[in-house]
Amino acid sequence: MRIAILAGVSALVLSVFGARAGEKQYGPGVTDTEIKIGQTIPYSGPASAFSSYGRVMTGYFQMLNEKGGINGRKVNLISQDNAFSPPKAIEQTRKLVDDDGVLAEVGTVGTVPNIAVQKYLNQNKVPQIFISAGGRRFNDPHNFPWTVPFYPAFEMEGATFGKFIVKTIPNAKIAVLYQNDDYGKDYLTGFKAGLGLDSTAKIVAEASYELSYPTVDSEVLKLKAAGADTIVYFATPKFAAQAIKKANELNWKPAQFLASPVNSIQGVLTPAGLENVQGAYTTQFTKQAGDPAWADDPDVKDYVAFMKKWVPNDSPNDFIALSGYINAQAIAKGLERCGDNLTRENLLAQATSSNKERVGMLLPGIELTNSKENYAPYRTLRMAIFEKTSWKLLEE
Repeated sequence: MRIAILAGVSALVLSVFGARAGEKQYGPGVTDTEIKIGQTIPYSGPASAFSSYGRVMTGYFQMLNEKGGINGRKVNLISQDNAFSPPKAIEQTRKLVDDDGVLAEVGTVGTVPNIAVQKYLNQNKVPQIFISAGGRRFNDPHNFPWTVPFYPAFEMEGATFGKFIVKTIPNAKIAVLYQNDDYGKDYLTGFKAGLGLDSTAKIVAEASYELSYPTVDSEVLKLKAAGADTIVYFATPKFAAQAIKKANELNWKPAQFLASPVNSIQGVLTPAGLENVQGAYTTQFTKQAGDPAWADDPDVKDYVAFMKKWVPNDSPNDFIALSGYINAQAIAKGLERCGDNLTRENLLAQATSSNKERVGMLLPGIELTNSKENYAPYRTLRMAIFEKTSWKLLEE
């Protein structure tokens, strides 16, 4: 009799456990029919050139919803303007969490806005994931476990520039224009590490600027006066375009290196004058829709078709738009991997367990891999040169 009772209890426990294991588990913002997520984007303010990110990500989830959503649930992406202002970013993020009840903040653009809300989101254990910022502080699982970067690490990109200059312009006299915050300083730290202590290529001048500055004309004058023959822009779009134009007005023709956030043809190079950026260098991790070399590539065809239908007022040739497209795919994959366990904890787990993952428009050989110990998803970048109207990959 005792054996039969124990067997019955065991069967009941297994039955209850099995039922619970198969049950749907939902966090805030999730129902059987909806997944509510949020983000803040600089649709206005000094970094409004980044606004294409938000429009593209919004369009991407509209496309997915037309196809049935993710695992049968429509994705409600609430995209708010942060004006690239810390107080505005905090205000909008609190609304997303407290009033809209989102599952997570995803894909928020920019170092400044993400720093502003990082502590609040981590204290409240709200995922701040797939953010478009590559600062060192965003890859800190110990102090900020709920923050997961998606953009390539700024220090890694800076080091890539430094190593390239040592190899190709070994006696370069380098000027650096950088934004006076974590964004610019992380780039500069990586750049100096890439140059190394014993390099014959030397930094002869540095000039920083604040986001509140109307122009960087005086900074460019200072850099030119130092006798530099190479300039590196660790800036945001508005100021990079200004600096390129000012250098040309001064008839200063240094070798130019543009950090990837300012290599947008539409957002930076065209306003600066394409004739002023011929032969400039940047890093890349994506295919380019405007490059004839990729004209027949299936990824490119899908991307151009998506842009034409869902974001018709933005250019597929704009790197900012393309970054938003890649980011949105990663967000969707993370949500899809959650299945019916759509809790904040599981979304964080899925966002930090990519293993050689590919999304559309990444260059061959570029894969996304991260872990609980290292949240950064990118490990390598490619160098490219601007020729005529597009960026061309350099041979490795």
